[in-house]
Amino acid sequence: MAIFSRRSTYYKFNPNTLTYERVYLSTKQRFLVVLRHLSLGILIGTGVFFAFIYFFASPLEVLLRKENMLLKTQFEVLSLRLNDALVVLDDIQERDDNLYRAIFQTQAIPDYVRKPGVGGSNRYDYLMNLSNADLVIEATKKIDMMKRQIYVQSNSFDELIAMGKNTEERIRCVPGIQPLSNKDLTRTSSGYGNRIDPIYRTLRFHTGMDFTAPTGTEIYATGDGTVTLSGWKQGYGNCIVINHGFGFQTLYGHNNKNLVRVGQKVVRGEVIGHVGNTGKSVGPHLHYEVLLNGKYVNPVNYYYMDLSPEEYDQMIQIAENRGQVMD
Repeated sequence: MAIFSRRSTYYKFNPNTLTYERVYLSTKQRFLVVLRHLSLGILIGTGVFFAFIYFFASPLEVLLRKENMLLKTQFEVLSLRLNDALVVLDDIQERDDNLYRAIFQTQAIPDYVRKPGVGGSNRYDYLMNLSNADLVIEATKKIDMMKRQIYVQSNSFDELIAMGKNTEERIRCVPGIQPLSNKDLTRTSSGYGNRIDPIYRTLRFHTGMDFTAPTGTEIYATGDGTVTLSGWKQGYGNCIVINHGFGFQTLYGHNNKNLVRVGQKVVRGEVIGHVGNTGKSVGPHLHYEVLLNGKYVNPVNYYYMDLSPEEYDQMIQIAENRGQVMD
């Protein structure tokens, strides 16, 4: 028995009458027909929808992809610029340590202060879920490192500015002349370094410079400062110690007479005593020492204010004498 439909009307063939008779569907049958057609439509529509999503990007997705590529490119450019900025910052730090701080004779800033760590391993975990997380984290680390180095360098420049304001006073205080009249350099006896002891005849380290001169020759303060010792000191005999500030001290030993007292302010070139032969000494002379931050330094490096370049070079050569000292 055949059933066919014509539009929404259904017919059934009756073999007895050899005719098609109209079939009237029940409400349930009509509902099932509609449901079947609706389900098929939904299934086809869903398939087409997902196929379209898979093979074709939406305008919003296209825009987001373009923005993501642009952001990735910008982060790569930013990372390269940060590398250039860190190179420049390293150069500034090197100049700070080896030039500016050398001029002011201050200690360089340690690397562990300039370049501290950027935190623990989980500091950047909150960025791990981002697209291109590695690139973002790397750029963020560089920025954090730069912020810390800039902070340290800013404080360093503030310190250098403060030092610069004291430059005039520092120039007055730093030992800058010979401790007695010695323009022709003939009074230079023995310099800083390993020398032969005049009494024990053994090699020892000579912590200053000796200048031969007749008893009573005037001794000059080599820089502005305050007298911290004026009296007898073991080995040095009658001596004077001046604190110049900025880490500098000078000592004048074996004096015949001291003309200053403890606590007295003196200025460069002021007569503070007379050459003598007191203490451990084999003849009238002045033993002169320069200390910087509590350590002995070569006094020959501090005669630049009253010697020409040629005289200074000659003084250095004389001071290199490895012979016998006078104390």
